Amino acid sequence: MYLFERYVMKETRNVVLMIVGFLIFIFTIYSAQRYLTDAANGTLALKAVFVIVFYKALIALEMLLPIGLYVATAISLGQLYSDSEITAALAAGISPLRLYRGVLLLAIPVGIACAILSMYGRPWAYAHIDQLMQQSQSSFDVSHLQANKFNIEDDGTMVHAQTITPSDNHIKNTFIYTTDKGVTKVFRSQVASIDNTRPQNPIAHLQSGSAYTFEHGSNNDSQQTYRNLAINLKPAADDEGVRSKAKSMQTLDRSRDLSDIAERQWRQTRGINAVLMTLLAIPLSRVRPRQGRFSVLLPLALVFIVIFFAGNICRTLVSNGMLPPVIGVWLVSWVMLLGNLYFWVRDSSLLKKWFK
Repeated sequence: MYLFERYVMKETRNVVLMIVGFLIFIFTIYSAQRYLTDAANGTLALKAVFVIVFYKALIALEMLLPIGLYVATAISLGQLYSDSEITAALAAGISPLRLYRGVLLLAIPVGIACAILSMYGRPWAYAHIDQLMQQSQSSFDVSHLQANKFNIEDDGTMVHAQTITPSDNHIKNTFIYTTDKGVTKVFRSQVASIDNTRPQNPIAHLQSGSAYTFEHGSNNDSQQTYRNLAINLKPAADDEGVRSKAKSMQTLDRSRDLSDIAERQWRQTRGINAVLMTLLAIPLSRVRPRQGRFSVLLPLALVFIVIFFAGNICRTLVSNGMLPPVIGVWLVSWVMLLGNLYFWVRDSSLLKKWFK
C-alpha cells in the first residue's frame, strides 16, 4: 500500500471510530431510556429491555456507519486541506485520484459491512425484536404487571390488581378496562387467573365480580354480576412495519408485492450508497488553507439531507406504484454515481486534455 493512501485511510479511520462510537453510545442511552420507561409502566418485561436495546443498536449501525464515514471523510480531509498537507502532496506530483483510492480502502469494507447488516443483520434483529415484543407486551402476562398500579397498553387496555402472583398467573382484586370498536368493557373481580397457553387467544378466568358494557353513541349499556366468567383478551397487535422489515431476502426475492420490492431494493442499495456517498464527501471537503475543517459541515449536511429524503421518496413511490421498479430506489445510486464520475473526470484533468 502506498504511503499517501495509508496516511489518508489512517486519518479518516480514527475520526470514523470516534464519531460512530459516540453516535452508538447516544443511541443506546436513548433506546434504554425509552424501553426502561415501558418496563416501569408495566407494559414490557424488564428482562427483555436490554436484549431489545442490543438489537436496536445493531439495526442502527446500518445507518450510523455510512453517516460516520461520510462525516469523518469530510472532516479529516478538511483538516488536511486546512493544514496545506494535500496541497503539498499535489504539488509534489501525487495524482488527485490517489485521494479517492485512499478513501476507498476504508469505504469498501464499510460498504460491505453495511450491505451485510442491511440484507441479513437488520431482518434478523427485527425478527427477534418482534418475537420479544409479542412475548413481553401482552397486557395479561402477569410476570411484568405491577401491583397497585394502572398498567396501560398502547391499545388502551388497562389492568389494575392489588395482589399479583406470577408463579401461577393469579391476580386478586382485579380491575380490567378494554375498549374496541366503540364498545368499552369494565371487569371487576375478586380473583382472576390468566390462561396464556394460546398466545393468539389469551383467556382470563374471573371469579366473583361485576362486568359493565358501554356502547358509545347508544343506550345499550349493560351490567352483569357473575360468580365465574371467562373472557377472551385481545392479544398484542402485530406491527406491520416491523414484520415487513423482518422478512428475509429470500422471501422478498420471491414476492411480487410492490412494498416488498421497495424493501428489497432499499436493502440492496445500502452498501453501494455508503461508498458513493463517502466519495462525494471528498470534493465537499475542500477548504482554503486556515479556513477550518468544520466549515464544510453545512454543505455536507445539505447533501446528506437530499440523499436521505430522495431515497425515502423513491422507496415510497415504488411501494405506491408511482415509480417503476426497474428504476426504483436505484435512481439515487445512479445519480450519486454520475456525480462522482463528474468529480473524478474533473480531478484527473481529462476535461482539460479533451478541450486542448
